[in-house]
Amino acid sequence: MDRLAFNAAAAINEMRTGRQMTTNELANVATPGFKRSFESAMMTLKVQGAGFESRLQPQAFSSDNINMKPGVIMKTGRNLDVAMDDQAVMGVTAPNGELAFTRRGDLKLSGTGVLETGNGAIVRGQNGGAITIPPGFLIDIAKDGSIYATNPGQAEVAAPVLIDRILLRDASEVNLERREDSLYRIVGKPNEDIPVTGKLTTLSPQTLEGSNVNAMEVMVKLMDQSRTFEMQVNVIKQSKDVDESGGSMMRAS
Repeated sequence: MDRLAFNAAAAINEMRTGRQMTTNELANVATPGFKRSFESAMMTLKVQGAGFESRLQPQAFSSDNINMKPGVIMKTGRNLDVAMDDQAVMGVTAPNGELAFTRRGDLKLSGTGVLETGNGAIVRGQNGGAITIPPGFLIDIAKDGSIYATNPGQAEVAAPVLIDRILLRDASEVNLERREDSLYRIVGKPNEDIPVTGKLTTLSPQTLEGSNVNAMEVMVKLMDQSRTFEMQVNVIKQSKDVDESGGSMMRAS
């Protein structure tokens, strides 16, 4: 009975990785450009120590690898909204100063005119620096990521000025994982750029990509995980009851 309770408790402990991933996906159903992760994997470890030689414990592990399945594209008409095409990702500066990547395209301007994503990550230009927009200028973003600014006072006589070009990379040949700040990086390689390929990286202006999380699917998965948790707890309770019954019979005899 002790072995049965041990296995049930180990299963409850190791299923937490899958539950955390599921709740995170459910919380980001409406986040622009959010990508769900692949399922966590399980491996078996042999428990060490006297009396444990026959026990094998499941252990969940996951590097939170990103599932690049595209989300729904929504037309917004806003000049600072962009949606990355195919498996392109946008280079940004993470809060710790490292190079990171994202699919979030709801861009905005900070108080100093620096181009940022909706969650505050600074968008990088082709030279790796921040993109700064002159105050009061009108912004247009081309399909190749080029950013043009126009002085509203000279809109009819002055040609748009090229400010910079958004750093875009093709992620079709690399595996990405989620960082602690929800941005992406190459698996096991923080602050490393994605190698440039021959594939053209583009974006769609005035549109936003929605999350690729299916809310109904995630809700069903969460319910299944809750029922599995209850089943494992019941196994432990029943194991305790059987053990106590056996002890009572031995005392009575």
